[in-house]
Amino acid sequence: MKKFFLFLMTISVLSSLAGLSYAADVPAPKDQLYIEVSALGGIDYFVDHKMGMEKVGEELGVKTDYVGPPDYDMNAMIAAFEQAIARKPQGLVVVGFEDSLNAIIKKAMDSGIPVVTVDADLPESGRLAFVGTGNFAAGQAGAAKMAEIIGGKGKVALMTKPGQSNLEERIAGYEDTLSKYPDIEIVQIADTQSDPVVAAQAAAALLQKFPDLAGIACVEAAGGSGAATAVKEAGLQGKVKIICMDRGNDVIAAIEEGVITASVAQQTALMPYYATQILYNLVNSNVEITSDNKAAGVLGIPNVVDTGSIIVDANNAKYFKR
Repeated sequence: MKKFFLFLMTISVLSSLAGLSYAADVPAPKDQLYIEVSALGGIDYFVDHKMGMEKVGEELGVKTDYVGPPDYDMNAMIAAFEQAIARKPQGLVVVGFEDSLNAIIKKAMDSGIPVVTVDADLPESGRLAFVGTGNFAAGQAGAAKMAEIIGGKGKVALMTKPGQSNLEERIAGYEDTLSKYPDIEIVQIADTQSDPVVAAQAAAALLQKFPDLAGIACVEAAGGSGAATAVKEAGLQGKVKIICMDRGNDVIAAIEEGVITASVAQQTALMPYYATQILYNLVNSNVEITSDNKAAGVLGIPNVVDTGSIIVDANNAKYFKR
């Protein structure tokens, strides 16, 4: 908690929320509830989200829950969101996959339930804060590693799920960094649909289309395992370099095997962990930033928290096994 209070010194002045008060009629911490609403809960990546919610609940002495569909189903996620609102929690942590969630986030906020987005942001939703990876910087880190391992030259393909704001930022980070290498060409951006099977098919098509491909960079979790499958089946292990995202056990195994060179791992569990702490402090604390915080439109919480990323390769992969 001491580390957390250090970054609470970052002030967010949100004048549009000046009339809201989240401190009224607050139950004791043991009776408070904080819920994360997401989708894709069935994939390995969201194990860390669930772990972060569980851990912060234990440490703060509050109730926490994780809800949402196992696949990428926005209608099902919105239905889970509606059910979460009906439970009247003290705060909601939401993965901001796409703009279709803006209305339901606004509904929660209008009903007096504060919302913090994690992983992918929706700033136009009215959410109070965003906690997640600096996605542009993560893309830059992956691109720098790719440039290094292919010797600053060659054809590179990128793999993503189009339309997701956090992934678009990572792609932009790759493009920005690789543009500084005149001998590196981004030949195509392929769609993984956040599905390892689809990603494997997309990567196989890339390998056929570009027989001289030097590298494949994946900016979401499913792409890495799919690219590894395609490269291995094509007998191109070690020849076509792969940089992927996150730290599923399949990715770690592929790094140890030498199929994947490196991965840009997010500190994912920290996203719901710090988001819930922000909500808890918003509800329970009264940091007197001004003589009258409410009148001044000051909530006293950070607007953005960057949880950072780490390059995982053969040197440190064993430490990331679950």
